[in-house]
Amino acid sequence: MADKQFTIKQPVTLSGPGLHTGVEVTLTLHPAPDNHGYKFRRIDLADQPVIDALAENVTYTQRGTVLSKGDAKVSTIEHCLAALRALGIDNCLIDVNGPEVPILDGSAQPFVEALDKAGMEEQSEERQYFVVKEKMVYEDKERGIKLELLPDDHFCVDTHLSFSGSMFLSNQYASMTSFEEFKNYIAPCRTFVFLHEIEMLKAHNLIKGGDLNNAIVIVDKQVTQAELDSLADLFGKPHVQAQSIGILNNIELRFPNEPARHKLLDTIGDLALCGMPIKGRLIATRPGHQSNVEFAKIIRKEIKKRALQPEAPIYDPNAKPVFDIQDIRRLLPHRPPFLLVDKIIEVGDKYINGIKNVTMNEPFFVGHFPEEPVMPGVLMVEAMAQCGGILVLSQLDDPELYSTYFLKIDNIKFRKKVIPGDTLIFKLEMMSEIRRGVANMKGTSFVGDAVVAECEFMAQIVKNKG
Repeated sequence: MADKQFTIKQPVTLSGPGLHTGVEVTLTLHPAPDNHGYKFRRIDLADQPVIDALAENVTYTQRGTVLSKGDAKVSTIEHCLAALRALGIDNCLIDVNGPEVPILDGSAQPFVEALDKAGMEEQSEERQYFVVKEKMVYEDKERGIKLELLPDDHFCVDTHLSFSGSMFLSNQYASMTSFEEFKNYIAPCRTFVFLHEIEMLKAHNLIKGGDLNNAIVIVDKQVTQAELDSLADLFGKPHVQAQSIGILNNIELRFPNEPARHKLLDTIGDLALCGMPIKGRLIATRPGHQSNVEFAKIIRKEIKKRALQPEAPIYDPNAKPVFDIQDIRRLLPHRPPFLLVDKIIEVGDKYINGIKNVTMNEPFFVGHFPEEPVMPGVLMVEAMAQCGGILVLSQLDDPELYSTYFLKIDNIKFRKKVIPGDTLIFKLEMMSEIRRGVANMKGTSFVGDAVVAECEFMAQIVKNKG
């Protein structure tokens, strides 16, 4: 059965300085309606512009991901989005009264805690997934970056992190097998910076809100106490003690591979910009905000491409059907040779997917046509209608007491012939709510990924006599 979308039950607020601007910011997460997605609203600006959290709206990816719409910007959005996606929240309006999401402790944990406090609420619309059907790759060979998405039945990530010349971060690895691990093992992992980068970042007017409470500072090259004291004075922070290689002495890692886990966290947040949850396995080698966003753009293009053409349901012949032929016989009055659905592989509130295996033994091939057997188009329409009938009848308390009858058929198109050996995959979708026993549906038939027939029809649900 299909998943439902979720939002939060009540607003929840977090406050703190932005990592780069140092400006005190208040962020409020609000419930949002079905199919809303993630949107940021700059409530401090006169017209309160709303920015969709989608990859095409990203304008900057150095040291954080920045969304823009006109002159309005919101930066460092990745930790918030990672928490929303990992907790299964599909729709949220995020108000900010400044140009940057607060950095808090440098991880996603404060967002997870806030969302837990807000609670989750199931919505009426079904969740749409981006299902990875074949390997997708983004690669930057010059920088040694590679992101690969492989087919899987849920989202999981393997991340490999390495920095050439770094003694401490020459090679780290992190993985997440499911979002169930996110809250305890990924969300607490903080952002990190190399000590030798700090002065440069400060010179570029960045990390004004950064300190040892919201970032791991990695000492990967020899540094003198005098150099360290100078950096502390630059930030107006207390002096800390230098050590040869590793982490500054007043920071304790939450996990031995915390930097790699944080990179995994960032990747989840950035890929949320593709606009829907992913079913696939991600293998990320040396990922960063720029590569993550570029990969999200590739996924967005594929989503738009699929939206322009009907997408065949995924059919796994090894999977147990939702309804087998005996279940179908209980729901439909049809019998051989006019029972044209073999099994149902997926059912939602507003859609159903079914299967018909076409063999040479079909009785209609005797006359259609003896020398070149082709399944009659009218029977494909009938098969789609039977599949739709199963959808509406399965929702009744006593389905055996009812039948469905055609009232109207429109927009029929036959695109390819169907022959013995083909497996027909039916996709039926409700076009509107059932009113007064009348159902309007759109049906599409596939062989493999190719559309072979489609139509729209109206059917009446009628109680059987006697």
